[in-house]
Amino acid sequence: MILVILGTQDKEFPRLLKAVDKAIDKGIIKDKVVVQAGQTKYESKNMEIFDLLPAPEFDKLMDQADLIITHGGAGSILAAIKKHKKIIAAARLEKYKEHHNDHQKQIIGEFAKQGYLLELDNFDDLGKIIKKIDKFKPKRFVSNTQNMIKLIENYIENTNNTSWYNRYKEVILYLFFGACTTFINIITFYLLRVIGIELYISNTIAWLVAVLFAFVTNKHYVFEKKSNNRKELLKECLNFYWYRLLSFILLDMGTMFVMVSLLHANETLSKVVANILVIIFNYLASKLIIFKK
Repeated sequence: MILVILGTQDKEFPRLLKAVDKAIDKGIIKDKVVVQAGQTKYESKNMEIFDLLPAPEFDKLMDQADLIITHGGAGSILAAIKKHKKIIAAARLEKYKEHHNDHQKQIIGEFAKQGYLLELDNFDDLGKIIKKIDKFKPKRFVSNTQNMIKLIENYIENTNNTSWYNRYKEVILYLFFGACTTFINIITFYLLRVIGIELYISNTIAWLVAVLFAFVTNKHYVFEKKSNNRKELLKECLNFYWYRLLSFILLDMGTMFVMVSLLHANETLSKVVANILVIIFNYLASKLIIFKK
């Protein structure tokens, strides 16, 4: 039996499953194939695919497997190494939007250099790698391997693959597009007020324009969330607009009412303060509830 592990990353990795599927169709792989796919949505008549298996069941399958085909996650690789399994590892790559960077390639390279696994670099070569795996004798896991593991972990931690930008990329992009959204909101509001449209009508129109921009940029650039079907897309849209409406009523309109109507503060200044509060609220709602990151 072959166990394929794609990890629990929030990004999909169908490239590897397509390569395995192709190898099965060609008759290169004849064993039963079980997949823990995580967030990857893939349908195949050739493989038994699960999103996420309970830990005891996953461990049982790993014990039974004759071969592990895995992504380049350190946890997945180490789990297979400790069970003395033959391993083929393939890296998720940034250019295919499978990860935020290419650190998995360096992880796999380190383990391959030490003799623990075989690396699948070109997915068209999966058949050749599978033929090699029969004669491949992986290095045995021993206690002092922890030193090598620690070395790799320190390497990953200290390289620019985990630089401050990569660590906080999501927040940085959210703030950037949040600032753009705020700018669009304020400019629209200001222009509408200049031509004489009533305060709260101007505020509503400005919000409608800004929230459309916010949905597109949040979904595609900040949280990079793919919708697998119309139902999921509709759910995201409804949730997005609901929480934006909630923040609009409670924070945007509420702040404007308190600062302008009650405290007689400057309208533009009040609008800036309201949007700062809205940005914070909407980030938490988008991350934790809407796009579930």
